[in-house]
Amino acid sequence: MKLHHHAEGPPDAPPLYLGPSLGTSLALWDRQAPALARHHRVIRWDLPGHGGSPARPLPATLADLGEAVLSLADSLGHDSFAYAGVSLGGAVGTWLAAHHPDRITSLALLSTSARFGEPDPWLERAERVRDRGVGQLAEAARERWFTPSFAASADPAVDTLTADHRAVDPQGYAACCEVLATIDLRPELTRIVAPTVIVVGRDDGPTPPPHARELADAIPDAHLVELPRAAHLANVEQPRAVLDVLLNHLGHQKAARRTGQSGRQNAMTVRREVLGDAHVDRAVARTTAFTAPFQDFITRYAWGEIWSDETLDRRTRSCITLTALVAGGHREELAMHVRAALRNGLTPDEIGAVLLQAAVYCGVPAANSAFAVADEVLREHNIPRGEEV
Repeated sequence: MKLHHHAEGPPDAPPLYLGPSLGTSLALWDRQAPALARHHRVIRWDLPGHGGSPARPLPATLADLGEAVLSLADSLGHDSFAYAGVSLGGAVGTWLAAHHPDRITSLALLSTSARFGEPDPWLERAERVRDRGVGQLAEAARERWFTPSFAASADPAVDTLTADHRAVDPQGYAACCEVLATIDLRPELTRIVAPTVIVVGRDDGPTPPPHARELADAIPDAHLVELPRAAHLANVEQPRAVLDVLLNHLGHQKAARRTGQSGRQNAMTVRREVLGDAHVDRAVARTTAFTAPFQDFITRYAWGEIWSDETLDRRTRSCITLTALVAGGHREELAMHVRAALRNGLTPDEIGAVLLQAAVYCGVPAANSAFAVADEVLREHNIPRGEEV
């Protein structure tokens, strides 16, 4: 079985294989691959009948897909490699790590499961696709893959991935459904020795958080990350949060602070990850000879020292920063850091809880003003707000 693939990044860099979800193509990883390719030779591959991979020979078992990935790695001269996969692609990675531990150096499992439910619904879907094609499933894909607000948004990834789904070969899709019907990796999870991180969206319907917890509980020393405001394709809906998890898991953020990037370069990377490219670009464009020393100061100390320190995670740092800005009455900075808090994975409810606590310790008038600022930011992002905001 020959898998279509796309390689990017330095040819001599450590290899990282990215596995797809059912119904998707290489485009699934568009928002992480360029950044990952700075450190890795990134290999994205397509499932049979998906993207550029031929439908035949059709896979009959998960082992068939796993062996196809190994065959691809052999053809590229990769004796061992890091692996990250979404849903069915994640199950392939789980199988590889359990059956070929010498080949997998690191494992990231996104929106996946050790068992994808009872076989009958998958077998029925396979039969329906063979009879009627993938059209109806493709039209409903955005509701299966994304939260309602993201599915209804103008984000181009929604249309791109839906179009990719429509183009899937029905025979290849049906065969993958039959593979999903047979999967039960639960007895094999304790055999995994690769460092493992598991990522799940809190609103994931096909592989909900309890499935991720089952993986995390059984795989030795696995680390679990649950992302708010994300459904099944969490790496599309929360791209920066997933990239941050992957970079941390693969060791590159620590390595950048130790050696790789210069201190200032790493500080700018962290600043952009927290505040967003648009904000940082505006700040850089406004820099004058007079303000340059201050910009250098906050970049080196706030972002190169404080925000880069891993003692506290970014969610916690956002909570602290919001409270401090409420206390100081800094409305403009508060708006900026409400946006940063959303980027760091806080939900509107969690931001509201922080502001309510600030009302107790910083004063009701300060919190009243803060709620008005936060509400404006949430409206700007078209994010549904609870009654408390």
